[in-house]
Amino acid sequence: MGKITGFMEFKRAYISKAPVEERVRHYKEFEKSFDEETAKVQGARCMDCGIPFCHGETGCPVDNLIPEFNDHVYKGRWKDALESLHSTNNFPEFTGRVCPAPCESACVVGLIDQPIAIKGIERTIIDRGFEEGWVEPRPPQIQTGKKIAIVGSGPAGLAAAQQLARAGHSVTVYEKMDRIGGLLRYGIPDFKLEKWQIDRRKGQMEAEGVVFKTNVEIGKDISGETLRAENDALILAMGSDEPFDLKMPGRDLKNIHFAMEYLVEQNRLNAGDSIENPITAKDKNIIVIGGGDTGSDCVGNSNRQGAKSIIMLRRSDIPPEERPPHTPWPLYPDILWTSTSHEEGVDRKWKINTRGFKGNDKGEVTAIYGNFVEKDKNGKFADVPGTDFEWPADLVFIAMGYRQPIRPGLIEEFVSHGMDLDGQGNIKAPFGIKDGSFETSLSGVYACGDVRRGQSLIVWAISEGRKCAYQVHRNLMYPVKKSRI
Repeated sequence: MGKITGFMEFKRAYISKAPVEERVRHYKEFEKSFDEETAKVQGARCMDCGIPFCHGETGCPVDNLIPEFNDHVYKGRWKDALESLHSTNNFPEFTGRVCPAPCESACVVGLIDQPIAIKGIERTIIDRGFEEGWVEPRPPQIQTGKKIAIVGSGPAGLAAAQQLARAGHSVTVYEKMDRIGGLLRYGIPDFKLEKWQIDRRKGQMEAEGVVFKTNVEIGKDISGETLRAENDALILAMGSDEPFDLKMPGRDLKNIHFAMEYLVEQNRLNAGDSIENPITAKDKNIIVIGGGDTGSDCVGNSNRQGAKSIIMLRRSDIPPEERPPHTPWPLYPDILWTSTSHEEGVDRKWKINTRGFKGNDKGEVTAIYGNFVEKDKNGKFADVPGTDFEWPADLVFIAMGYRQPIRPGLIEEFVSHGMDLDGQGNIKAPFGIKDGSFETSLSGVYACGDVRRGQSLIVWAISEGRKCAYQVHRNLMYPVKKSRI
């Protein structure tokens, strides 16, 4: 905890950010960590709540020791705060920037006032740790002689790799793209997470013994069974990349893209890559279908490219501004969420039923059409007569989330060898700390992160990577006879 009466004396502070008119001119991060005094005051607000609901699955899936590092910051023990933070979270500079902070929604202070600025404190701790040179490689003191391959270099794969390398195992991470990071690298815009931070961690992990092999697609360039035979354990952490699509008239028109096509291109351009005829929003009417993080990122990119107009569509009702009864504390509240990209300019429209697209004689999209809906007495959406619309659309982004991991390649290969999938098409592997956790129906093959649980948060990915690494280490070093569940 912080100061005993701190939550009554001090108000919540917010991370500072550059003005809209300034930040939309570039792709650099525009938010800044707290200064030392502000961070101390915010740490002081952490109360002696008895049961810190900011911990665990309701609050922080990665199990951050939040009251502990808040108290360290309040008392000026910055190195202790960093050690506490790193004890549960391999990459707090990532979560401190892109996590939606369910820990704050579960904060006990939030019952009576604005919650503790946990995410801002976390970011400030790790940023100071790097500035002071406190974040150093931790190579193992002994080598176990065990070889482990990890497929996928997103947050789950990276967390598992670092934990296992520090335990003395020989770890190789395979990534099909040309750079590591997964969606951290190519899905999240630079204005939210500059990519040199991923490279900085890559350098640390290489110093700890992790080997990275990029431009290698397992299941295509190397078979999964070959990798399985050459290693003592294999971890699948490829994410969930197959997007939800729309099946409606005009979907095959040009300039209708999945959001990730657009975001990956822009991140590549920011990295200095050359792309022929890149997608651009300049002077165009933009339609974004989907209102989550990915759709918001499309809005931020479009504003920076000079879009003429941006409309974001959602089928749902507009959420309330206050916590509704169906998501009571300490659950993550279903309330109106306004991102920094929304602040930069977008017309958000709710209760929309998209029916199709219109195009010109060149096969290019020119408009989107549909109607508004309302919930009927059974809670189902029904069309509202007389509300038909047609809006100009020069460029459409579909950002409706992801349905399952990509099947062709490695997953299909392993399924043919007996690996089970769940009803949603994710790799089936039990979750927990008992024997057999994270192990698939193929012996020695494990799965963690979105490829196992479906599309989720970065904190869940890091948490699963760490827990999966623990199970792999335990099974390799202290094998026991396991019964199938």
